[in-house]
Amino acid sequence: QVDVTAMVRLFGYVDVTDAGFIAAVLSIAFNPLFWNVVARWEHKTRALSQVFGSPRAACYCLGAVILMLNCVRSHCFTEAMKSQPKLEGLDSHWAYYLGLAILALGTLFVISSFLALGFTGTFLGDYFGILMEAKVTSFPFSILDNPMYWGSTAVYLGWSLIHASPAGLLLTAVVAISYTIAVLYEGPFTEEIYRQKQKGVKNK
Repeated sequence: QVDVTAMVRLFGYVDVTDAGFIAAVLSIAFNPLFWNVVARWEHKTRALSQVFGSPRAACYCLGAVILMLNCVRSHCFTEAMKSQPKLEGLDSHWAYYLGLAILALGTLFVISSFLALGFTGTFLGDYFGILMEAKVTSFPFSILDNPMYWGSTAVYLGWSLIHASPAGLLLTAVVAISYTIAVLYEGPFTEEIYRQKQKGVKNK
């Protein structure tokens, strides 16, 4: 039998009806939905590439929008934590330094992923027809799949521990769920894009 005492206690500290908490949940859920819908629309129609004059310019513009949306998400996340009580058991030095370590590790994964993929590789360049020559296998992709997503999740987890915030921990779980769903949609679609590329090369 699963002991749900800790989970019940955690929910006891979180007001899920709070406007700030709801705003954070909506921003977390909206971001991956937005970039998946827009990128697939671009892949199907090439509309953004036509508007901005080239696939690369369109990809850079979408990437800038995604970065701004991520800033909004982080702001909503932080404000939701500030508006809700701390958890006494986490309001300690060990939790603070553990949070710092997890945040640093997550930041390492995010930055190293960006450096390995480049701007267009990070911000859905595949959907704009900007394809990489080969699959990236260097660090951090040599350690885990989708390190950008899980690094971002770790950043939010570390940030929540630093603030001893049960609301932050719950929102981090929402982040993890939203990224898991995004991976389920993005992975097969991206693989199909590269399969079509290989098929086109073989037919030449």
